[in-house]
Amino acid sequence: MNSTLCLNRPVFNYTLNGFKSPKFIEAKQFKLQLQSHLVESSKLKCLGNLNSRTGVSVLQRFRDDSSESRRILSRRIRVSSNDAQFGSLPNKGGAESSSFVEFITSERVKVVAMLALALALCNADRVVMSVAIVPLSLAHGWSRSFAGIIQSSFLWGYLISPIAGGTLVDYYGGKVVMAWGVSLWSLATFLTPWAAENSLLALLFTRAMLGVAEGVALPCMNNMVARWFPPTERARAVAIAMAGFQLGNAIGLTLSPILMSQGGIFGPFVIFGLCGFLWVLVWLSATSSTPDRSPQISKYELDYIMNKRQNSQAVENNLKTKMIPPFGRLLSKMPTWSLIVANAMHSWGFFVILSWMPIYFNSVHHVDLRQAAWFSAVPWSMMALTGYFAGLWSDTLIRNGTSITLTRKIMQSIGFIGPAIAVIGLTAAKSPSVASAWLSLAVGLKAFSHSGFLVNLQEIAPHYSGVLHGLSNTAGTFAAIMGTVGVGFFVELVGSFQGFLLLTSVLYFLAALFYNIFSTGERVNFDETSSVS
Repeated sequence: MNSTLCLNRPVFNYTLNGFKSPKFIEAKQFKLQLQSHLVESSKLKCLGNLNSRTGVSVLQRFRDDSSESRRILSRRIRVSSNDAQFGSLPNKGGAESSSFVEFITSERVKVVAMLALALALCNADRVVMSVAIVPLSLAHGWSRSFAGIIQSSFLWGYLISPIAGGTLVDYYGGKVVMAWGVSLWSLATFLTPWAAENSLLALLFTRAMLGVAEGVALPCMNNMVARWFPPTERARAVAIAMAGFQLGNAIGLTLSPILMSQGGIFGPFVIFGLCGFLWVLVWLSATSSTPDRSPQISKYELDYIMNKRQNSQAVENNLKTKMIPPFGRLLSKMPTWSLIVANAMHSWGFFVILSWMPIYFNSVHHVDLRQAAWFSAVPWSMMALTGYFAGLWSDTLIRNGTSITLTRKIMQSIGFIGPAIAVIGLTAAKSPSVASAWLSLAVGLKAFSHSGFLVNLQEIAPHYSGVLHGLSNTAGTFAAIMGTVGVGFFVELVGSFQGFLLLTSVLYFLAALFYNIFSTGERVNFDETSSVS
């Protein structure tokens, strides 16, 4: 009996202490907080049944082969505590279907699905004018450069709101701010037909109002993802939300000509505006700002989310931040500028493609409006698919030991260098089908940026992710205005769309270089005062 106790005691203590040992913790650079079912599962798997006749031999072999034991324990710790996959359940036989079922029925998936739908409406409302601008220009006799000004009026409003909206998101949370944002941009969309029929000034005002309201959408998305998802799931969560964003382009560009043919030029504005009001009602009644405030969430899922967010204490423990964020400290760090440059280039390419591709296919390849919208919609569907693949690959790299910094740089390099090469191919295309293929490749690879700088916002400053997103979005909006207006004037002066696309390619290469030099995936201390004069 005594010998049995002697054997049991050191092995039992070694097992529990091994999970809590600073040596294991140091290897992953943060404290492990194991759930009780993971500890029990690991004990049973490593030691077997201690009451069986083979228990002593198992324990003896465990002690004799210490190096193998450490390797097994290290692997178990890495998988169970730090690298949990989407919807992973306690191991009750290893059935993958159980994990998948838990994931697709979880509250966090409902939240990100609602975010994806909101972003789809966001872009659908935005791109309707990209299709409607052609018949409106013909009806009112607008020049190409003036049509660019009309389209850029959205960006005037979008320029105002990101910083203020991001600050409000950090202070009040994503749920409330997103509800107000969708309500206002849906109202602006719904009123656009009335504004266009009354005065040009009213039209410009409603488009600017649309931009003001939509400026809070992405900061709200980032805020909600940071609160609802563990670090190893965030790239895929952002990818799901941004898939809705891109599908909104496809929906808007594809359905708008159909709705216009059935209900007139302003038919899609009315339909999409009403859909936004319906979304707000569902959002307010079915979601919560944080997991711990959700009445529908299961205890298991709440424990799972809280226990896996070791790198986000600032978000979890400080639900409200200072109303006036430390702008000077935020702008004093080069990782901030790497995000600003990345967002600026991302927005430049995004809005140039979004606003001008229907006209590009119409004027360069001589296809009619409906076909032009189709050629412009296909790439956004590709972007939704490749964006999720990029998120899945990104999370897998991190789980397998690749540093967050290197992972983000890989994703961002693909997201910028890939489109730069594809845009060059687009300029050389001789047929609309070949041009559409190159454009689909460019936009598809561009989605890798969502697993680059867009997730990186949450990692370097979880406490200030909203305002940091607002700062980078403001720079992106400046770039988008320059690009959207610049295309019209460039084409009128030079007479070539291709020249502007080549300029965009060069800027993609330069932005990729800047991000790779100055970005980081590590937490940046923006609250220190010693480095700020």
